[in-house]
Amino acid sequence: MEKNCCLSSLSKISKSNMTTLSSFVGILGNIISMLLFLSPLETFWRIVKHKSTEEFQSLPYICTLLNSALWTYYGVIKPETLVSTINGFGVVVETVYVIIFLIFAAPKMRAKTAILVVLLDVGFLAGAILVTLMVVQGGDLQVEVIGFICASLNIIMYGSPLAAMKTVVMTKSVEYMPFLLSFSIFLNGGIWTVYAVLVKDIFLGVPNGAGFVLGIAQLVLYAIYRKPKSYNIDFNDLEDQHLLQSSNPQ
Repeated sequence: MEKNCCLSSLSKISKSNMTTLSSFVGILGNIISMLLFLSPLETFWRIVKHKSTEEFQSLPYICTLLNSALWTYYGVIKPETLVSTINGFGVVVETVYVIIFLIFAAPKMRAKTAILVVLLDVGFLAGAILVTLMVVQGGDLQVEVIGFICASLNIIMYGSPLAAMKTVVMTKSVEYMPFLLSFSIFLNGGIWTVYAVLVKDIFLGVPNGAGFVLGIAQLVLYAIYRKPKSYNIDFNDLEDQHLLQSSNPQ
C-alpha cells in the first residue's frame, strides 16, 4: 500500500515537473516567435516612409496571416494556450502589415493583394473553420483535421527557404541569407520542436522539426559560403522568400 502511494506521489511530481518544463519552453518559444513576427518592421517603415511598396510582394504577409489565423484556431479548439496567444499576436501584426501594403501599393498590386486576401485570409480560413465545425464530428477529430491543415501549409511554405538555400549554393555567397535570420529560424524550430515533444503534439512537431532541420542546413551553408561575393540578384525577391521563413512561429 505504501509502495503504491509512493509511486503515485512520484507520478504526480513527474507530471508537475513536465508541465512546468513545457510551460517554460513554450514561453521561450513565444518570445522568439514574437521577435520573428516583428522582424519585417524595417521593411514596412521603409514602405510608409517612401509611401510606396516599391518591388516588395504582399504574398508572404498574406500567407503568414493565414498561417497564424489557422494556428490560433488550432490552439483554441485543442486547447493550447501558448499556441493560440502567440499566433493571435501574429494575426494582429500581419493584419497591420497587409493593411499598410493595401494603402501604399500601386493600383494593380493593391487589386492583386485584395483578391489574395479575400481568397486566402477570408475564403480559405472561413472554409476550414466551417468544415471542422459543421462537417467533422467530434472534438478530437476536429483538432486532427485543423492540425493537419496547419502542418501541411507550413510544409508547403518551406519552399521559400529552400529557394534561398539554392541561391546560396549557386552564387556561393550568403549575402542574401542573413546569419541572424537563419539562426532565428533554427532556434525557433528547435524550441517549438522540444515543446511539441513535451506536450506530445505531432502537428506542432512535424513542421517545426522540419524548420529546425532547414535551420541547421542554412547555418551549415552559411559556414561554407560565409565570404560574400557580388552577384546581380533581385534583393527584394529574395527578401520576400526569407519573410516566408518566419511564418512558422507556432
